[in-house]
Amino acid sequence: MEYNLNKAVRYHYGQFPPQKIDYELFIQELVKATDALARFDQMLKNLRNTEILLAPLRNQEAVISSRIEGTISTMDEILQYEADNNGIENTSVKADVIETILYQRALKNAQEALESGYNFSINFIRQMHQQLLYLGRGANKSPGEFKKEQNYLADKRKKEIQFIPVSPEKLNEGLEKLFDFLNTSDMPPLIKTAIMHLEFEALHPFKDGNGRIGRMLITLNLWREKILSQPHFYISGYFEENKDEYIEQMRQVSETNNWEEWIRFFLMAVESQAIQNLQIAESIKNLYENTKTEFSDILSSKWNMEIVDFIFTYPVFRNNKFVSTTKIPNATAVLIIRKLAERGYLVQREEAAGRRAALYSFEPLMRLVRV
Repeated sequence: MEYNLNKAVRYHYGQFPPQKIDYELFIQELVKATDALARFDQMLKNLRNTEILLAPLRNQEAVISSRIEGTISTMDEILQYEADNNGIENTSVKADVIETILYQRALKNAQEALESGYNFSINFIRQMHQQLLYLGRGANKSPGEFKKEQNYLADKRKKEIQFIPVSPEKLNEGLEKLFDFLNTSDMPPLIKTAIMHLEFEALHPFKDGNGRIGRMLITLNLWREKILSQPHFYISGYFEENKDEYIEQMRQVSETNNWEEWIRFFLMAVESQAIQNLQIAESIKNLYENTKTEFSDILSSKWNMEIVDFIFTYPVFRNNKFVSTTKIPNATAVLIIRKLAERGYLVQREEAAGRRAALYSFEPLMRLVRV
């Protein structure tokens, strides 16, 4: 297929890192983004069960970030896959689901690696990429290896090349400059993160998966810079909703060397997404507290906390996993599930068949997090 090169913008050789940034052009956006992130982070600090309550946000990020790249899977598909598979070696399911699961796991593993003392480096991002692409359609796109041929960003609909990233022979030098900038620059962390994200996407170091890795690095760097007390901040929703502007703002940096407009756009994305993430997380937290009370009244069970924590951790589940995880006796577990289904908390997705247990979903939570 022939692509038109007329409107292509080339990588900004010799222009990174930017020598001078005019903060006056986005000071208001910086204040608002900083404030919104601080409020989101305060909520994180107040959560007792961070992993239980924020796992749905990470799932949501995996779905949306993968969708930007054309991978279409739903939250229901992801959670049903996880209900049926302990590993990710079952390749009989939809490739889109595998890719989204891999995104979610690569992000979680990268967060854990940073927590255990690793730092950003060339090897670190290669490891992230290896995990992101090691199964499914990505497996034949050189997981963990940098590009050896020139790559392009194209608008397939218009058959136009939009951007020509750095050449393969200049890539290592570009990545070294990027990590040196991250480790030595004294710019405010939000500004540094905006510049980092754009530069990573402009380098486009891999054959595939660059957008997803670049968006993961935003979350990881905000946490690494101690803007967030925990590595939970997911921005892909705003980028998906404003995809054309997202791409155009990044192209403009290479075309005009105007970093300020990109930074302004990025800060607006952070503010908007922090507000939205806060609302969703608070809704999940409120649902959790209300559910504890309601289940206590309905079930009068000594296993009330185990039940609530299980269905928030696994909002789509098979009843044999419910029994094995909570350690509730089978006969009691059957009665509990029946009661919760009769009250509308649980919806049966599949009846038991042969050796396969019935599949249920906890709809109050699913309604909050479906995208």
